[in-house]
Amino acid sequence: MRILFIGGTGTISSAITRRLASSGHELWLLNRGNRANEVPENVKQIVADINDEDAVSEKLGDTQFDAVCDFIAFVPSQVERDYRLFRNRTRQYVFISSASAYHKPARNYIIDEGTALANPHWQYSRDKIACEELLMHLYRNEQFPVTIVRPSHTYCERSVPLGLHGLKGSWQVLKRMLEGKPVLVHGDGSSLWTMTWNEDFAVGFTGLLGNPHAIGEAFQIMSGESVTWNQVYEAVAHALGVELRPYYVSSAFLAAVAPKEYDVEGNLLGDKAVTVVFDCSKLRRAVPEFCPSVSFEEGVRRCVAYVLSHPECQVDDPEFDRWCDRVIEAQEAAKREMRH
Repeated sequence: MRILFIGGTGTISSAITRRLASSGHELWLLNRGNRANEVPENVKQIVADINDEDAVSEKLGDTQFDAVCDFIAFVPSQVERDYRLFRNRTRQYVFISSASAYHKPARNYIIDEGTALANPHWQYSRDKIACEELLMHLYRNEQFPVTIVRPSHTYCERSVPLGLHGLKGSWQVLKRMLEGKPVLVHGDGSSLWTMTWNEDFAVGFTGLLGNPHAIGEAFQIMSGESVTWNQVYEAVAHALGVELRPYYVSSAFLAAVAPKEYDVEGNLLGDKAVTVVFDCSKLRRAVPEFCPSVSFEEGVRRCVAYVLSHPECQVDDPEFDRWCDRVIEAQEAAKREMRH
């Protein structure tokens, strides 16, 4: 197949790029070329800004694709742009949505593709819902060959997956663990979550490309392993070789006191604070080879080893560190006050 990725070098898409590049497909990446050194040699690159429609159209010429996949579309105007560019160029258009679009608060902890979409806590999710609605309208009325994919928390070795961190990534949380400081854990740490290694995700995703059962359908792609947030943080501490000192704080309180730029309301109340168990039986019917093999315990070991051996991943975040200390101090002060 001839496949075009808009993006192609991110956490999710990089693993798919490698998988397709090694399996004989003709893969093209359209992006700004910021990570060109990470792209396999047999992948064709179009260095362009996708928002410059005229330039992109000129560079594509009359090239036709079996599938076009956009990993960096977040709002309906970007989907409309893709429709103008690719409606006559592709046999399949794959939009990467988000499992955070599912109804919050959850009405049932078991989530499948039929679960209603609604998220009052996160604009990001509402925008993804609007994109899905537009695409399904185009499928029904214009026969635009749409496939919608909803990932949840997909990760790779570049960053340790956690529930709460600052703007500079998860390193500061790991640093707190290494220094023996308490680490903020939302709620009581007992809600369930699902983490998916990006190479496992890639198996499910590539199986949908060129798949006639995928047109006009939505699929969620996740590992079948559910873990509590206590298990998440304990696994990270174990990989670091330290003892975990969890400090539990209400998700609602964290959302109320966090700096706006942390977007804690969206990330927690609109996503990670809610117990969910994903039913991926629809995907397994369409892609029988999908069988995630990297456990969270193993994935975390790989992440921690990579971060510890790559100084560029160890970006300090003193502002987040101070904020964590202030949250802990405030809750401890409230405890002391209520005891008197």
